[in-house]
Amino acid sequence: MSMRPLIEFCQSNLGAGTEKVKQKLEEDPEIDIVEYDCLGFCVDCAAYPYALVNGSMVTGDSLKNLLHNIRQEIEKDEEMFEG
Repeated sequence: MSMRPLIEFCQSNLGAGTEKVKQKLEEDPEIDIVEYDCLGFCVDCAAYPYALVNGSMVTGDSLKNLLHNIRQEIEKDEEMFEG
């Protein structure tokens, strides 16, 4: 049995646009999503879209790129736990 991916979002970053990424990820019942008031990465949060995937920061230069990078990180983590 593999670990379910945990994606964490900052409310400030959600307000800056990552809400759309969160909504897309919520369509997958195999992903756990948590929203926090603040994740403590304020400089990064102000600069670009980001989320934490299993505790690792994942960024993107656009919302589409962030979603892609989150999915890549999930795949990488799954391979690590399976191997």
